[in-house]
Amino acid sequence: METALYLPVKRFLEKLGFAVKGEIGGCDLVALSGDDPPVVVIGELKLAFNLELILQAVDRAGAADEVWIAAKVSARGKGRESDARYRNLCRRLGFGMLGVTDRGDVEVLVPPPTAAPRRNPKKRSRLITEHRKRKGDPAMGGSTRAPIMTAYRQQALACACALSDGPRRVKDLRVECPDAGKILQHNVYGWFDRAERGIYVLTDAGRAALKRWPQQPNGASGAQAAP
Repeated sequence: METALYLPVKRFLEKLGFAVKGEIGGCDLVALSGDDPPVVVIGELKLAFNLELILQAVDRAGAADEVWIAAKVSARGKGRESDARYRNLCRRLGFGMLGVTDRGDVEVLVPPPTAAPRRNPKKRSRLITEHRKRKGDPAMGGSTRAPIMTAYRQQALACACALSDGPRRVKDLRVECPDAGKILQHNVYGWFDRAERGIYVLTDAGRAALKRWPQQPNGASGAQAAP
């Protein structure tokens, strides 16, 4: 699965000084440098280098300073990574190209240009905001079937955990969850019910969510990735 590529690529980018998190804004991974403003790197993962991987990178390019595509290298060395035309296409489009071996080693096949124009600053800003608000790295990059553990879902789970022992006031929940008011009012997942003005309780759906995503004392999900 594509998720098998995520940790090797994550480690590769972390060694370059980036903070890496998976499945943000539809991207397999988003990495931020420690600069202000940060350098935004988007990574797309596939089991093999193909046209679909290129097209995904094209779709993401407007929001990133750098785009890297990564795939497994062919055991016999006859995959697209050995095709000079494919590598040249990546160079012309301004994409970096990473090859991942069966042992998890990562090789730079094509380095990205040092400076690429940003065409979609709003999307870039949304990626940065979600990256910074998300606690830890709860979603494995390359996941396709599991619900994504977004920063919003993390805060909703924190609210659910706080309500698991009984009714609570919204203003008390804001200590653990700054957006508690909006989350409880909108009730996107159906986890909450208003007992009376300003006081909420947990529904059966909310209790089921806490069983699916057990919460640690700090409010973070107990699992690395959403099941």
